[in-house]
Amino acid sequence: MRVITQRRLGGPDVLELVEVERPVPGAGEVLVRVHAAGVNPVDRLARTGEAPLFGDPPFTLGRDLSGVVEVCGPDVTGLRPGDEVFGMIPGGAYADCVVARADHLAPKPATVDHVHAAAVPAAALTAWQALVDTGHMAPGRRVLVHAAAGGVGHIAVQIAKAEGAYVIGTARADKHAFLRGLGVDEPLDYTTTDFARTVRDVDVALDLVGGAYGPRTLATLRPGGLLASVVLADPGVTAQDAQARGVSFVPVSVRPSGVTLGKVAALMAAGRIRSHVSARLPLEGAGKAHELNGTGRTQGKVVLTLVE
Repeated sequence: MRVITQRRLGGPDVLELVEVERPVPGAGEVLVRVHAAGVNPVDRLARTGEAPLFGDPPFTLGRDLSGVVEVCGPDVTGLRPGDEVFGMIPGGAYADCVVARADHLAPKPATVDHVHAAAVPAAALTAWQALVDTGHMAPGRRVLVHAAAGGVGHIAVQIAKAEGAYVIGTARADKHAFLRGLGVDEPLDYTTTDFARTVRDVDVALDLVGGAYGPRTLATLRPGGLLASVVLADPGVTAQDAQARGVSFVPVSVRPSGVTLGKVAALMAAGRIRSHVSARLPLEGAGKAHELNGTGRTQGKVVLTLVE
């Protein structure tokens, strides 16, 4: 089978297409024929070594996938060969086939194709764990989502809206029509408006930017509010900073969960979560996909397609 590997850390040019033997699933695992694999910022960070997720090369990137179960290992229940599934795995999705834990996968909605399903898992799990599991979304809650038009942001907006929240989203002005289409109640152009001065009484803020955004976002929270940040390297704030202002800070490190993705799939099937794919490239175009993803200007997600 084909797989994208890298023998050294570096730029997009280190990604190369090679042939390897198909893996064999063990207990509780399934072999999935990958139809599409999502490209995430953490993939780029792992490629360069900024996020040393896999140790020294060689390794294969990719956490998001959508595909078809080909082989079930021992002790697998709930899945069988031929099932269409999607999910987030620890790595290795840039490949024709991958072995995954069955409990990291969920049935793909029949109304959603593999490309758009592959754009969802890591983004939806990040947003769900931050907003629903930690932020306790409920009707009327005020939510601030930074980088709201991006891969995680555009899914987070829809999850918050599905829970009945009022959503404020930051993005450049040329993306505001896109945000309104997702349900954002109040789009803000961060290039012309200082959200730290204009936004108030936020119950939960999801920071996908980090750095200086962290302390500025604390100023938008109501007493008892929550700042959830996925920027683990440089969130810009500490729990002590938040506590001094009478609010909370929680770093969010996303975890695979087939159970949560099952809930997300129900919203997808109902049309309440729609992924936006800004570019799709073949597996051998992984380097180009990383270049696009690294611009910081992509709307939604970039996806690798393996089966048309």
